[in-house]
Order: sequence, then structure tokens, then C-alpha cells
Amino acid sequence: MNLQQLLARRTDLWQGQVARELAPAGVPTGLAALDQALIGGGWPPGSLTELLGDRPGDGFGLVLPALARLQSRWLVLVDPPLPPFAPALAARGVALERLAVVSAGARGAWAAEQGLRSGACAAVLLWGGRWDDTALRRLQLAAATGDALAFLFRDPDAARAPSPAPLRLRVQPVPSGYRVTVLKQRGGRGGAVLSLPAAG
Repeated sequence: MNLQQLLARRTDLWQGQVARELAPAGVPTGLAALDQALIGGGWPPGSLTELLGDRPGDGFGLVLPALARLQSRWLVLVDPPLPPFAPALAARGVALERLAVVSAGARGAWAAEQGLRSGACAAVLLWGGRWDDTALRRLQLAAATGDALAFLFRDPDAARAPSPAPLRLRVQPVPSGYRVTVLKQRGGRGGAVLSLPAAG
């Protein structure tokens, strides 16, 4: 076994840029251009993704197609900025019987971490909170432990500080859909700017 094969078995180690075929397969986003820009061909599995937008809901539409594919385990929304509108989510394919909404306030990070670590959740979405490096690392570790997708919706000012999140996207709604900038992705290049249609 050569060095490249040994390193490929250690998905917890960041190795700079890696060949696309060695990256863990991502969860398809439902947007071909975004999948192509992401090193694993979709949302990184067992990882924290940060979506940085001017408004708390910016980027939620980007994750909906993936949530609709995740039917076998729970989907948890922690402190969403507005109550979810069940008919709209059902129309987009989200399994409402597997959806839980948690109002945790100051304990939002703890609630998200428990859901991620449990193994019972396919994805946990989290809004609000103040985040330091330790708290973000705990979320990333919990996502990896539970093999779940973690989506953290943050203010764009967060881009000024480093983050252990393997994927960080700047999301800006535009009339035709979204303008998405890949700020950082583990194993791949950042800096790509994508014009994406609103996910249908």
C-alpha cells in the first residue's frame, strides 16, 4: 500500500488539495453546478458546512434538495429564524414525519451537538449563537461522530475569522436564484463564484 492510499483512508486529516476521485463522496446538493464545484460532488458527509448570508434564511433553499433525499433518519432544525411552513417543506419533498424543530435559545449549540452525535439524525440545521473555535470544533466532531450533515447559518462577518468547518459558502440571493462564493473547502479550491438557480 502506497502513501496516497494510506492517506485516503484517513478522512479526518486535511491534506490540502486532493484528487477528486480520492475525496469522500458528497451528498448531492440538487444543483449540478454546485456539485461540480465541491470536491466530493456534494455536501461533505459527516461535516459542518457554514452558510454565510445577510439574512438568517439565506441559503436554506440550497439545502432543501439534500434534505428531501435524507429520509431514513431525523432532520432537526435548531432555533430557525421563522417557524417552518410545513406545506412548503412537504411540497419540496421533505419528510415531515422525520422533521423536528427545537427551540433551545442559549443551549442551541448543545442541542445541535446532541442531535449530530446521536447517530439518529441525517442533518441538523442551526441558526444563531456566538461561535468560537472550540464550539465550532465540537460541532464538526459531533457531525463526524454521527455521520450527519451539519449546516450552520451565520452572518457574513464570520468570514473574517478562521473556522474548522470543512466547507464555508457565502450565499447571496439574487433575482434568478443565488450567487454563491466558495470561501473554503477542505481538499479543494476556494474562490469559485457560482450563479445558481433557485433549487426546484
